[in-house]
Amino acid sequence: MGKIALRNVHKSFGATTIIPDINLDIEDGEFVVFVGPSGCGKSTLLRLIAGLEDLTSGTIQIDGRDVTSEAPAKRKLAMVFQSYALYPHMTVAKNIAFPLKMAGEKPEVIEKKVQEAARVLNLTNYLERRPGQLSGGQRQRVAIGRAIVRQPTAFLFDEPLSNLDAALRGTMRLEISELHHQLATTMIYVTHDQVEAMTMADKIVVLNAGNIEQVGSPLDLYHSPRNLFVAGFIGSPKMNLVSGEIASTMGAETIGVRPEHIAVSTTEGKWRGTVGVAEHLGADTFIHVKTDLAGLMTVRTSGDMPVHHGDTIFLTPDASRIHRFGADGSALAH
Repeated sequence: MGKIALRNVHKSFGATTIIPDINLDIEDGEFVVFVGPSGCGKSTLLRLIAGLEDLTSGTIQIDGRDVTSEAPAKRKLAMVFQSYALYPHMTVAKNIAFPLKMAGEKPEVIEKKVQEAARVLNLTNYLERRPGQLSGGQRQRVAIGRAIVRQPTAFLFDEPLSNLDAALRGTMRLEISELHHQLATTMIYVTHDQVEAMTMADKIVVLNAGNIEQVGSPLDLYHSPRNLFVAGFIGSPKMNLVSGEIASTMGAETIGVRPEHIAVSTTEGKWRGTVGVAEHLGADTFIHVKTDLAGLMTVRTSGDMPVHHGDTIFLTPDASRIHRFGADGSALAH
């Protein structure tokens, strides 16, 4: 079991409030991602769940048990940090076995659990190597292996891929997602990268200045952002946001349209514009267009779209896909 419930969780450092007041349910077996800009409180919230920080007020329950005042070791949680925190003088096998050895497990039990973790993480052939002989991705897998052998109620990941290059981050995203399917254990994952959040999560928690802006599946947040903050944060490239006369004629303070929901024509359309930078990515082309009416817009179109800097083109947003927001930034009903 791995159900985690946060009730009126508040955290302050002196007079500075980091987490104002959060209520959240994480179901057993869910992959939940905390996402938001730097300083939004996501890592602090993870550390509160782990017991590495004390709550100012509120409660944390794990499987119905109040663990608010319990030490981290008693919460049956395993944390994987951004830094691998491996012992350089120990082999991979000994690094993975370390928490079990400290817990006084029998050698035969340790051996069995280490071998199983190594099999799951494709580390069997590296057990006698030391961390310095491994790649960044392999070292991260060793850190995950050290968490797996503890058979925790939930895994907590604090930006575990931020030290890796882009290609390796993509590979490790797939490996951690596959690991979740194999283990069926609750995972809470912190990142500032909304692409990681969208590709890995069952449920995303969008945080801003310590507040939860929205909770939902990746597609829920993509198709139905609750407010301007979520609309601008979720999606890559970002949603185009337009205020002023165009928005007011549609009954909104601000309208939003995603780059892929705009049709491009060289002859006619709703908004006339001039092509700036065109990013050709193969399957897609992202065109940055300076329009006469709507300002700077980003458009996602096919990879073979023949556009060049300075070309005049016309943009037409899909009327059924336009998002409308009020003066307070909240989404308006369609």
